Amino acid sequence: MQRRQFLATLIAAFGGSAMAATPDPVVPLKKSHKEWKTLLSPERYAVLFEEDTERPGSSPLNREKRTGTFVCAACLLPLFESAMKYDSGTGWPSFFDVIPGRTITRTDYKLIYPRKEYHCARCGGHQGHVFDDGPAPTGLRYCNNGLALEFVPAGQPLPALKT
Repeated sequence: MQRRQFLATLIAAFGGSAMAATPDPVVPLKKSHKEWKTLLSPERYAVLFEEDTERPGSSPLNREKRTGTFVCAACLLPLFESAMKYDSGTGWPSFFDVIPGRTITRTDYKLIYPRKEYHCARCGGHQGHVFDDGPAPTGLRYCNNGLALEFVPAGQPLPALKT
């Protein structure tokens, strides 16, 4: 069984919605920092567009256990299904995988040593860092800032993407 099929089966088994094998391509959204500042709280703007980090343990999303979808707090692009979330014990919402094609990565040298950071593929908003110490099936830990996400419970429509 291929990894994508396995994840779709896993998500469906835990009550999530299985993603299509090939999600719609993400069209980048171009907004100026000035525009984002008017749309977001100062704390969210700092995390998403100045690559700040919230205090560990401060996000209510750490305790979120319902079935649903985690979307980018800036443009509302779905990034994670709840079946991908797990408790990493780090103090930030953590996921073992991301919806395919929804993030872009680059190397971050802010702490001298290289780390892989990931951003929303649509708006470029900083989400967090990905590490190779996560659980099966991927072995990855997407360590996300809670301020960079919104949660949409299953059964509620996903919000319209911001343009």
